[in-house]
Amino acid sequence: MIFNSYTFLLLFLPLTLLGFYMVGSRSLRGGFSWLVVMSLLYYGWWNPNPDQPWSPWWLALILGSSIGNYLFGRFISGHQASRPGKMALVLGVTANLGVLGYFKYAGLFTKTLEALTGSGMSLPDVILPLGISFFTFQQVAYLVDAWRGETKEYNFVDYLLFVTFFPQLIAGPIVHHKEMLPQFQKGRHNSHRWVNFSTGLTILLAGLFKKVVLADNFAPIATRLFGMATTGERDLTMGEAWAASTSYALQIYFDFSGYSDMAIGAARLFGIRLPLNFHSPYKATSVVDFWRRWHMTLSRFLRDYLYITLGGNRCGKVRRYTNLLITMALGGLWHGAGWTFLLWGLLHGAYLCINHAWFALRKAMSWPALPKPLAILLTFVAVLVAWVPFRAGSFELGPDGSTARALEATRSILSSMFGLNGFELWPDRSAMAVKDRHAFRAVMCVLLVWCLPNTQQWMRRYQPGLGLDRLPGGQLGPRRWWQWRPTGPWATFSILLLMGTIYQFDKLSEFIYFQF
Repeated sequence: MIFNSYTFLLLFLPLTLLGFYMVGSRSLRGGFSWLVVMSLLYYGWWNPNPDQPWSPWWLALILGSSIGNYLFGRFISGHQASRPGKMALVLGVTANLGVLGYFKYAGLFTKTLEALTGSGMSLPDVILPLGISFFTFQQVAYLVDAWRGETKEYNFVDYLLFVTFFPQLIAGPIVHHKEMLPQFQKGRHNSHRWVNFSTGLTILLAGLFKKVVLADNFAPIATRLFGMATTGERDLTMGEAWAASTSYALQIYFDFSGYSDMAIGAARLFGIRLPLNFHSPYKATSVVDFWRRWHMTLSRFLRDYLYITLGGNRCGKVRRYTNLLITMALGGLWHGAGWTFLLWGLLHGAYLCINHAWFALRKAMSWPALPKPLAILLTFVAVLVAWVPFRAGSFELGPDGSTARALEATRSILSSMFGLNGFELWPDRSAMAVKDRHAFRAVMCVLLVWCLPNTQQWMRRYQPGLGLDRLPGGQLGPRRWWQWRPTGPWATFSILLLMGTIYQFDKLSEFIYFQF
């Protein structure tokens, strides 16, 4: 049951919303309990086996994880700065990462070991539980903050809702207890109901439009071009290689932006505000700025619980750059158990090191900053290059120890992008995989991404998500007459968005970040 499905939009979401307000009008605790039950139903409904759509094992996993971490957190907060508390913290964090490591990385480890040593070691195929990367990080942060004395006493229903709340359960954002649990205690969810409903529904429909109409229309050309390189059909020309990377960049942009909008919109229907996770990253003027805008809650977690723990920038430049590389490498592996994700993370780590070194040099030499359009273009090109290994898949090793097709595809596409396979832009007309309409659509979408305000800025008067005021350009947006309001004309616009989306609602495709 994915967000962009009839089952979710026409059955699950309306039923959950109706039950929440009916039960919650009598008892706020009852309303939250209803949300917990429906969120667990939503999670248990995810099962890759079509003959058995219900998965009790996954329910047992998330319930066991939630109960265990809640009890560990209570114990740790009551034994701060003591040996038992520290032991409980180490045990709790190790258990969380151990479970995540088994499900996500055991297969990669054994396959790599088998390819390198010929040991014959293997594991049965393990299905990655949905959302485990997200709710694991949420709860690790909770345990660490309990040790730091930064948590409060929360009841178990509130904590369970914090972990399982369905709009953010499968693909984030990685919510923090400080921004979510207080909302469950304020008791304001039945106030401003019309504003919450109209705001939530509008941004949910905007996200659905981005996914179905924009992201899913860039997916075929990206798949076709990357597939040609992966299967060895032929080397891409320089133009095709850049088209492949640009198509995937736009696909994942609108896919992740669409999911982020739908998650924020679905939560706002219940009067709950999720933190922003996506803020026009292709408008970034540097890679440092990019990571303040792309997957913002993951960046926050990596900074607060990994980079700073490693020493951050407090131990000299060499240590700082080493910490950046380690943090981004692990951030890459968080996205997937494959060597391409590690390469993607290391590449972004190198970008960040170069960025910080450039900032220091420019300051020392009193050089002016690059013109903003040029800085945005250079950052966008760097990000395009990094998307190639991310999209190519994992560097699996074959039984003979040779690198697999994904590695060769990455090498081939990057070589074509930089002219190492020749400078031909496009093949002859009969062999062209990129049509004129594809190129025109990509150019127009890049210009729109660069020039238009995002949905959060468009609706900033009603603050759909948390944290817009603190972001670069957060207060920028359309002129007053074009800002969204819960009025009849904007309701008509939302209906038109829905109609345009339903027109292309012929097939279902998961959001890219669901696999992480």
